[in-house]
Amino acid sequence: MVITKDHIGGLAFLCLSAAYGYYTGDIPMLPGDEYEPFNAQTLPTVLAFMGGILSIALIVNASKNGGERLSLQGYDFGIVIKLLVLVILFGLALEWVGFLLSTMLFLIGGYWVLGERRWKMLIIASLPFSVFIWFSLSQLLDIYLAPGRLITMLFGG
Repeated sequence: MVITKDHIGGLAFLCLSAAYGYYTGDIPMLPGDEYEPFNAQTLPTVLAFMGGILSIALIVNASKNGGERLSLQGYDFGIVIKLLVLVILFGLALEWVGFLLSTMLFLIGGYWVLGERRWKMLIIASLPFSVFIWFSLSQLLDIYLAPGRLITMLFGG
């Protein structure tokens, strides 16, 4: 059997769906919700199941079509590693500088890694998106986003 990019993608999404489905059991529910037809675990369970089915369909379809052989030449894995480091730094920065600032810094860093060097463009591409996501989560969906320890220490609150 020839391993193609579709096989690897399908296997990766199958593993992701299986892990997601496994952890749906850890989602807390209110007492009595386990008897309801729709509860906090229903949608994640359905999404994990659908993801598994689509992943298997991708693997089977890739086997039937043959596809192009897997070749890792021409990929810049250095950029991938830098972006993964940025994601880890984003997660660490969330606690200290809050969602809005850490998202903006993450986007600026990501665009910088991908080759954008104009500061005006970096700010224009990062600031409106960060503010929009923050506004949507905190104001429209009423999700509490902590301002961050550093911001709280400097400005109180």
